[in-house]
Amino acid sequence: MHIPPHDNRNRPIVDAGNPTVPLNYFNIVRLKRGEAFEYAVPGYETCIVPATGTVDVAIGDFSAEALGGRGVDVWDGEPEGVYVPTAAAARMVCVSDAAEVFVAGAAFDEVLEPFAVRADELDLVQYGSDDTKTHRKIKHILGQKQAGRVGRLLVSELYTVGKGGWSGFPSHKHDTDRLPDETRHDETYNFRFRPRHGSGLQMLQREDGQPGDAWHIVDGSTICIDRGYHPCCVLPGYEMYYFTILGGLSQRPLVQYFQPSHADQIETIPGIKDMIAKFK
Repeated sequence: MHIPPHDNRNRPIVDAGNPTVPLNYFNIVRLKRGEAFEYAVPGYETCIVPATGTVDVAIGDFSAEALGGRGVDVWDGEPEGVYVPTAAAARMVCVSDAAEVFVAGAAFDEVLEPFAVRADELDLVQYGSDDTKTHRKIKHILGQKQAGRVGRLLVSELYTVGKGGWSGFPSHKHDTDRLPDETRHDETYNFRFRPRHGSGLQMLQREDGQPGDAWHIVDGSTICIDRGYHPCCVLPGYEMYYFTILGGLSQRPLVQYFQPSHADQIETIPGIKDMIAKFK
């Protein structure tokens, strides 16, 4: 499902119990200096990630000051995040001229402890190549390093390296719990492009060997993936970024099932096996 960019007025773009991706939650909060925003999502653990700008975050007795700090866009510095336990009341206050803040969530019943992830604590992965048109960089905010501190939520930022190319290839899916071959993880993306008038394509093929769907994605597009194989690409001459939310049904580690007709290409893309291992 494609949700075009719009002024959501700080209301969830993907709310709790969404019929397409019930395991996910997503909001974009836009604030000016001194403005505050408070929220709590019963049944969902969340993560606060400033796309741009800086915020102070408070969750009960826990606080994280000067979170974020990126300037004009998501390419202008490293991400930071704060983990918010299930149903906990979180408050963010903008301490820069303006801030745009992503709030990612996954369905989870237990209540854990809040913590911050600073820029020097990210898990960074770069794989692919220009020759295979699959060159990209991943910045895990809630990734393998946070195992044991988070319930079902994985949060990452993905960047194409260079201008143009494919991401999420070889085509894969994760819509069925059938370990050890695959896990059920709902997935939500928010895309950005540089320059901003760039665009791309999100594919979604429900069944191997059968025609699928495709959406024209632009700066600010949100995509919800419930089932099927889902590679995406960016036009030549442009860079693409997407904020990624994964929520697991029965476990946090992601097990991707690669489309049989393309699975052999795992052996052609440098570093992809390291990338697969990091979604834990």
